[in-house]
Amino acid sequence: MTTDSPLLDIDAVTVPVDDLDSGLRFYRDALGHTVLWRNDVIGQAGLRVGSGNAEIVLTTRQRYEPNWLVSSIDTCIARFVAHGGRVVEEAAEIPVGRVAVVEDPFGNPLVIVELSKGSYQPDGTVVPMA
Repeated sequence: MTTDSPLLDIDAVTVPVDDLDSGLRFYRDALGHTVLWRNDVIGQAGLRVGSGNAEIVLTTRQRYEPNWLVSSIDTCIARFVAHGGRVVEEAAEIPVGRVAVVEDPFGNPLVIVELSKGSYQPDGTVVPMA
């Protein structure tokens, strides 16, 4: 077993919704999750899950899948490719860092997220890394 795994933690699970307001009525109002941030430009809203750092990210543009926090997108991609995985979507800049999609040798997609620029605030703005 290795202790230098590129997958550090679950960042979020994206949950597709028809529109953010409908999604919030269910996940916030009916289920009681607290809204952490909302960004209508990218069609997403993040909600707290329990007492951990993982989020439910309601999305109008993505599919249902896990998002994994990594310290380096490039290192993670290199490890996946070196061991039989593949890149599904190349690394791209996002307001809080970078994101890419890789696939393991079994065909499972994993969204990998590098929070190198900051974090979202409740109003959807980004607080830069200190």
